[in-house]
Amino acid sequence: MATLSRLIALREEEVELIAIRAQGAGGQNVNKVSNAVHLRFDIGASSLPDEIKSKLLQLRDQRVSAEGVVVIKAQAHRSLERNRVDALTRLRELIARAAFVPVVRRPTRPTRSAQKKRVESKVKRGRVKVLRGRVSDQ
Repeated sequence: MATLSRLIALREEEVELIAIRAQGAGGQNVNKVSNAVHLRFDIGASSLPDEIKSKLLQLRDQRVSAEGVVVIKAQAHRSLERNRVDALTRLRELIARAAFVPVVRRPTRPTRSAQKKRVESKVKRGRVKVLRGRVSDQ
């Protein structure tokens, strides 16, 4: 059971982790050891709340397939365990991004005294600038 927040938790059986061979250069060890991880997470069959499921499906992310399956490939590290942790961390970040609800901004108005102070300071500043003008000989 992986907890994402107080309200959201993932069960281990919902996440499918498959060990595969990593791509790219890696020396002699890369050809015989499966150390990359393919993570598959079916959004529709998960125990996530419906709001988060719909937000995950609406994400413009290449890791979410058309069938509603999140596919993450982790191969940055040499060990299988570190790649597994990396894949799960990236899945948590994706779900957290979908679960984020921005705070609604309520527009406020300045008080009457604040408006008065602002106008008075502008008038005072204008008077200072007028005094900086050219001096005439009249």
